[in-house]
Amino acid sequence: MRIYHIADLHFGKLVHGRSMIEDQKFWVEEFLKKCDEGSPDAVLICGDVYDRANPTGDATDLLSYFLTQLNRRNIAVFMIAGNHDSGQKLRFASELLKNENIHISGVAKKELYHFTMEDPDGPVTFWLLPYIFPEVVSHLLEDDSIRSYSEAVQKILKTQDIDTSVRNVLLCHQNVVSEGKGAEPGGSESVVGGVGPVEANVFDDFDYVALGHIHSGLSVGKDTVRYAGTPLCYHFDETKFEKNKGLVEVLLPKKGEELSVHSIPIKPLHKMRYIEGTKEEVYGRVSAEVLQNEYIGITITDRRIDPQIAGYLSALIEERNGTLFTLQSSFDPTASSGKTATTASVEEKPVEDLFSEFYTEQLGGTPPDDQEYQLLSFIGDLVRNHDSSEKDPEKILAELLKITGGDA
Repeated sequence: MRIYHIADLHFGKLVHGRSMIEDQKFWVEEFLKKCDEGSPDAVLICGDVYDRANPTGDATDLLSYFLTQLNRRNIAVFMIAGNHDSGQKLRFASELLKNENIHISGVAKKELYHFTMEDPDGPVTFWLLPYIFPEVVSHLLEDDSIRSYSEAVQKILKTQDIDTSVRNVLLCHQNVVSEGKGAEPGGSESVVGGVGPVEANVFDDFDYVALGHIHSGLSVGKDTVRYAGTPLCYHFDETKFEKNKGLVEVLLPKKGEELSVHSIPIKPLHKMRYIEGTKEEVYGRVSAEVLQNEYIGITITDRRIDPQIAGYLSALIEERNGTLFTLQSSFDPTASSGKTATTASVEEKPVEDLFSEFYTEQLGGTPPDDQEYQLLSFIGDLVRNHDSSEKDPEKILAELLKITGGDA
C-alpha cells in the first residue's frame, strides 16, 4: 500500500504579516500532481490543518478544494485535528464525508475512530488520535491517575482493540520523543515548550506512526515513527529543513516486512532564504545567491542597520522580484568586552545614532527611512549646539514641516 503522509498545513497562516494562502494554493496543486504521478492509496493529514481555531474563509475554501480533488482521484483521506485546530469545527460533516472515504477525527473518544482498508497483502487499519491533553484522557477513561502526556497516550491506546497480527497505522499530533530526545523543532511551533513529551515506545503496536506537530520533518527513534513537517517554510529557522518540505511517501508491504519511508520534495512558489553575516558578507551573498521571487530574511552581525544599508538591500532584492521579510542586526558593541555600555561609551556616539537605534528597537527592527534620519540628524545638531534660551521644539516642528513638505 502506498501512503502519502503530510501534516501542519497551517492553511491561512501569516508570515511576517504576509498571507501565505497563494503559496499554499500553489503547494496544493503541486501535491495533487504528485498524487497523479504516484497514485497513493491514502493521504494522511496529521493535524494543524488550519493555522487558527477560527480559520479564514480562504483557508476553509482551500481545504474544501483539496479534499474534493483527492476524492475525485479516489484517494482515501484520513485527517486529525492538531493543537491549532478547533476539533469540533474540523469534524463538521464527518459522518457524511465517511461515505466519500474521507475520515476525520477532531475530538478524541474512548474508542478511537479507526477504519480498515484492504490491499493484495491484506488489511490495514488506520487509527486516528487527534491532539489530546492528559486531562481529556483522564476524563474519557475515568482514571484520575493520569498526569503526563505519555501516560495519557499510552493508556488510551492500550484500551483499543488492536489486532497486531495485521498492519496498523496511527495518526497522531503530539510532541513525541525517544528516550527523552525529540526531533529538532523548526522555528514556528508556537506551543512546543508547553507540551509534555510522549515516549515513542508507546507506539510499539503500530507498523507506522504518522506524526504532526514538529515542523522539521524528521523521524523519532526509528524511521517508522515520523514527522511529516510543514509543506512550506513558515519561519526562517525552518530553511535548514528545506529538503524535507514536501511529503513523506510510505510503502507498506506485507506484515513483518520492512517499510520504505522517504521524503518527496515539492518546490514552493517562493523559496525562503535566510542570510546572516557581516555587512560585506551579506552584500556578497545577496548579490550572488538570491534568485527570482524569493522570500528573504537578513541578519547583519557587525553593525546597526542604517537607511543606506536598508535601501541598498531592499532595492537589490526588489530587482529580482523578491520580498524582504525581515532585516535586523545582531550587533552588540559591548559583546567583545563582556561589559555593559558605560555612560562614556554612549556619550561618544552621535546623538542621531542613539535616536536611530532607539527608533529601530521600538519598531521591531525597522530602521528610520532617509527622511526620518534627516530629522534625527537635525535634532542631533540641536542637542550639540543647545542653548536653553532657544525654543528647540519650535525649531524641530519647523524642520519637520520643511522635511516632509508640510505633510506631517
